[in-house]
Amino acid sequence: MRESAHLSPSTTLNGTEPRMNRRQAAKVRTRQKVLEAARELFAERGYEPATIRDIAKGAGMSTGAVFANFQDKAELFEAVLTEDMTSLAETLKGGAGKGSVRERLNSALAAGYHGSLDQLPLFQAIVARSWFQPQAAETRARAVSAQVTGVISDILRDGIGANEIMQDADVTLLTEMVWEAYLSNYRRAAYDGWALDTLSSHMDKQVQVILAGVLAR
Repeated sequence: MRESAHLSPSTTLNGTEPRMNRRQAAKVRTRQKVLEAARELFAERGYEPATIRDIAKGAGMSTGAVFANFQDKAELFEAVLTEDMTSLAETLKGGAGKGSVRERLNSALAAGYHGSLDQLPLFQAIVARSWFQPQAAETRARAVSAQVTGVISDILRDGIGANEIMQDADVTLLTEMVWEAYLSNYRRAAYDGWALDTLSSHMDKQVQVILAGVLAR
């Protein structure tokens, strides 16, 4: 007789994930409320001025409830970053559209700016924290950012496949250059008051320069 397949505790007989019980569902809702309150406060004040007490107040719960879900503010900030980078990757992917590599990159990156300019203090906090966080946190942050840089890399690889970009182009380096340029422009938005149109126009020029040496002749 054939042995039955092994089922993990988290898998039902029909292969679907089991429903959460009330306690599990409540914990998920609590965690999400904390994340939403933290994101709002980080976006409004930045990292340092935002306190666990104020985040708990914004979520309508005690500080104990916050610490039941997150070890400290750094872990909470990292969770917000993970969610936002996932959202940014989806925004870039959806905004890429069709056209040349340059057009697709600019459309994708403009969509990213459009969806995040109202959270400049949060991006400032992300950049500031990146210089002082532990190595393990930096490694995790890079893994999260890979969702976004992966979208940029895919657009570049599509360009290679369409013979628009040289076959031997260094996609990793090009991706890094585009991503670093994208991030650096938030500084201009924060300190020089650049709006979406100015950011997008400047990003277009940066992309044009970055691609200039790798476009197929």
